[in-house]
Amino acid sequence: MHPALQLFSEHSKKTLDHLHSEFGKLQTGRANAATIEHIAVEAYGQRMELKGVASIAVQDARSIVIQPWDKSVLGDIEKAIQIANIGVNPVNDGIVIRLNYPPMTEERRKQVTKIVKELAEHAKIRIRQDRQSANDEAKEIAEEDEKERVQKELQHLVDQVNVQIDESAKQKEKEVMTV
Repeated sequence: MHPALQLFSEHSKKTLDHLHSEFGKLQTGRANAATIEHIAVEAYGQRMELKGVASIAVQDARSIVIQPWDKSVLGDIEKAIQIANIGVNPVNDGIVIRLNYPPMTEERRKQVTKIVKELAEHAKIRIRQDRQSANDEAKEIAEEDEKERVQKELQHLVDQVNVQIDESAKQKEKEVMTV
C-alpha cells in the first residue's frame, strides 16, 4: 500500500474513533455510563475522572448507580455531577449516588439529532482534509499510471469512510428518536 493511502487509513480510523466517542457522550434518553465517566472530580487534592474514583453501573434503562471506592469522596462526586450540568440531579444516600434520567422530550430529541448531524459533518470535513493531504502526496508520484491508481484507490477509501460515517449517524439518530 502506498504511504499516502496508509496515512489516510490511519487518519480516517482516528476520525471514526473520535466520532464514535463523541456519539457515546450524547444523551439519548437512556442511561449510559460513557456520558458521565469523564466528569472531573476534585478528590484527594487533585482533579480526577469520575471513573477513577468510583465504579459506574447502569442499573436500568433510566438510572445509573455510582459507587465510590472511598465513601469520603461521595460529596465531591455529587458536587462534580452538579457542576457538570448533565441535566440530572444526583441523589446521595450516603453509600452510593443515583442518577435517574427523565424521558427526553420530543424537542430535546430533535436537538440531539441535529448535534449528531453536525458531528457527522465535521467528521466528513476532516476526511476531506485528509484526502487532500493524501492527494497532494500522490501528485508527487512520477509515474502517471501509479499516480492515477493511488488517487482512484484513495477515492474508494474516502467513499467507504463516508458510508461508515453516514451509517453511524443514522444509527445514532434512530437510537435518539426511539422512545
